[in-house]
Amino acid sequence: MMNVIQYLEKNPDLVALLKTQKASLIGISSLEQKAVLDAFSSEIELKSEAWE
Repeated sequence: MMNVIQYLEKNPDLVALLKTQKASLIGISSLEQKAVLDAFSSEIELKSEAWE
């Protein structure tokens, strides 16, 4: 799972495709995929609040 997260951090365009369901993570359950996407959404929100 850590490799998947690291890969997504290096390829943020893929995160956008995952959110729009134009891509999927093979070998990752839908629940795990939702958790990963939620984490990326939360991380982005936290970063933007910290800089304001």
